[in-house]
Amino acid sequence: MFNVKGSIVALITPFNEDGSVNFEKLGELIEWHIANKTDGIVLLGTTSESPTMTHEEDEAIVKFAVELVNKRVPLIASSGSNCTQTMIEKSLQFQAAGVDALLCISPYYNKANNEGMYRHFADVADAVDIPIILYNVPGRTGCNIPVEVVERLAKHRNIAGIKEASGNLSYAAKVARFLSDDFVMYSGNDDVILPVLSVGGSGVISVWANLMPETVHTMVMDFLEGRTAKAMETQIHYLDLINDLFIEVNPIPIKEAMNLHGMEVGGYRLPLCEMTEAHRAILKAEMEKVEVL
Repeated sequence: MFNVKGSIVALITPFNEDGSVNFEKLGELIEWHIANKTDGIVLLGTTSESPTMTHEEDEAIVKFAVELVNKRVPLIASSGSNCTQTMIEKSLQFQAAGVDALLCISPYYNKANNEGMYRHFADVADAVDIPIILYNVPGRTGCNIPVEVVERLAKHRNIAGIKEASGNLSYAAKVARFLSDDFVMYSGNDDVILPVLSVGGSGVISVWANLMPETVHTMVMDFLEGRTAKAMETQIHYLDLINDLFIEVNPIPIKEAMNLHGMEVGGYRLPLCEMTEAHRAILKAEMEKVEVL
């Protein structure tokens, strides 16, 4: 069972000027998140620029974070791949390193039929002994995890939930029929956190939380604990900022916002690069408007 409630940050990867991983800054960010009420941390996801990371870097980041966090908050490692065997191998490696759960993406580029989609996740779940969170993000993968496949997977003892990042509330509502103590749902989109919570979601795996961890945590808990008007006010107040954090492909805007905020998380790895000056001006103006800058 993995039923963490609240805000789970999809953590960025800070880089040094030479493009290497900045482990000192990574440690600072982890400690800052723990101090500011982040309820869990995802490593090596889309926001971490994982497609540009080597397997050796993945392993080093996971080992570093596991040792530093030391069970103070749940630590989730993204072990996803469009090769099922690779996802099994990475999942076992991260399990051995000591993470609390795994985030596993649907197969992209090669895609799959329904049975192949089911087996992609089920074979990994059969191989490990820690919880798996499915990751549905059709904007990245080009395919949804079919609702009927989610229904089958929700019954697996090691599959504990889904990160729902389609932005399709009809899909989220259909998946909500399978929610239980053993299968939970997290919003994967910061602009619709409350709608997902309203159909039974447990929280969010958030890009926005990289910049405002305590705000995101508080908003989710306000909703879950019945302070819905306050939660709605927060979601709407920051909606333009949330949208501007996706004015270019993630994680370019969130890293730019963090750097504007003085957090010095470094740059990007190609094919990601600096955002345009026009977009930077829009983002900066919105940060100033909501007093984040």
